[in-house]
Parts: sequence; structure tokens; C-alpha cells
Amino acid sequence: MLKLAGLVSLAMVAFAANSVLARLALGAPGAEPMGYTGLRLLSGAAALYLLLILRNRKAAPVAGSWRAAGALFAYAIFFSVAYLLLGAATGALILFASVQIGIIGWAVLQGDRPGLAEWGGLALALAGLAYLVSPGLVAPDPLGAALMAIAGLAWAAYTLLGRGSSSPLADTAGNFVRTAPVAALLIGAGTMTAPMSPAVAAYAVMSGVVASGLGYAIWYAALPHLPRVRAAVVQLTVPVIAAVGGVILIAEPLSWRLVIASAAILGGVAIALLASERRRRAASA
Repeated sequence: MLKLAGLVSLAMVAFAANSVLARLALGAPGAEPMGYTGLRLLSGAAALYLLLILRNRKAAPVAGSWRAAGALFAYAIFFSVAYLLLGAATGALILFASVQIGIIGWAVLQGDRPGLAEWGGLALALAGLAYLVSPGLVAPDPLGAALMAIAGLAWAAYTLLGRGSSSPLADTAGNFVRTAPVAALLIGAGTMTAPMSPAVAAYAVMSGVVASGLGYAIWYAALPHLPRVRAAVVQLTVPVIAAVGGVILIAEPLSWRLVIASAAILGGVAIALLASERRRRAASA
């Protein structure tokens, strides 16, 4: 149990690091997101495929699918552009709220009928999100918030496409590899727009290799031992970790608006997820 908790904690720190690294790389005026995104995807593909070879002790065929690779690419590029305009904590909060709301919304469209507690939790989360982006002196940039919400919905689609995978690490590696040609084009286009500094390149490689490649590998090692809802709820810690990282590493301020919105969004999503699991257990009893 202690080993599992350690693996989960490492994975959540890695996921939160993606937000902090993106903000470190893209927070400066004139930052260029295309090259950063391309290098992140390309280095992530190399790290994940190498892990796959080491695990299988031989070269493996490219798994995954083009649809999942498209969703992965959409997430990555919208994520990077959004971080030109958002802080690490705000971006992570909008991202993970959009992921969970997208997954719950898809279940409703497919015929799932949430109970009162689930609707209440979802309403609380949406109210918190509306409060976060409502006009005011400390409101996040509306375009940045919209772009990050799209990134979250793309990641929700990626998650749904990969649900039920018998080889999640192989599929994830394959999906990253499938983005490699477009990633290389992005690096070329970004270099022509603005040469990438060594620091930005280092952040992109760290995001691809450590926060994405190793982070996903650790997460998929822990995931089979976690109940579905616990796996979803534990990911709600990522915005909190990103907020701490933003304060320590980037000196980002924590506004009361962000704190209150975080409590409403994360609490609402947690209520909806736990109520959903309770309803499913009661239906199968």
C-alpha cells in the first residue's frame, strides 16, 4: 500500500509539473508555443518508446490509434497556447475540471442518468468554474481559459478513446509516436518564428521525458491497483500541486478567487464521482 501511494504521488507531481514547466517556458513575453509543443511531443515519444523496448526487451509495433493521437495533439497544442495567457495553478484547475466534466458529460449523452447528488456536485463544479472566469481584476484571461477548456476536453476524448485498453503504456507510446511527424513540423515552424532558447528547450524535454513519459509510465503501473473512482478523484490533487509549484518556482500569487473556485470545482467533481460510484454499486447489488 505504501509503495502504491508513493507511485501515485510521483505520478501526480509529474502531471502537475507539466503545468509548471509550460508556464516557465511560455510565461515570458514573445514566447513561442509551437516549438515547445513539438519538442515536448517528440521527446515524450522517444522516452515512452524506449521504455516500451526496455520492458519488452525488443522493438515493439506502434500501437494506439490515429484518433487518439489526434486528441493527444489537440490537447498538447491548446495546452501550450493557453499557457501564454494563464498562470500554472489557474491553467491546471481549468484543465482538470474540463477533463472530468467532459467525461461525465459524455456518460450523460450515452444514456447514463446521474442522481441528485451527482447533478449537485456537477452544478457546484460548474458554478466554481463560472466564478473563476467571471469578469474582475483577478479573473484569468478569457481566451486563455477557453483554450485550456478545449485542451481539457481533448484530453477527456483521449481518455475515453483509451478506456479499456489492455496495454495502456504501449498505446500511449504509440499515440505519441504517431504525433512525431507533426511535432517535427511544429519544431521547424517554431524555429523560423523565434529561435528556441536552451532554457525553453530544456523545459520542453523535461516535460516530454519526465513529466509525460516517466509520469505516464508510473501512473499506468499504479492504475491497475486503483478503483476507477479513486483514480479519478486522486487526479484532482494535480491543480493543488501545480498551485504550490507555481508559488514556489514562479512566485505566482494565490488569489482568494482561485482558492474559492478551486474548493468549489474540486469538491463538486469529487462529490459527483463518489455519488456516481455509490449509485453504480447500488444498481449492481
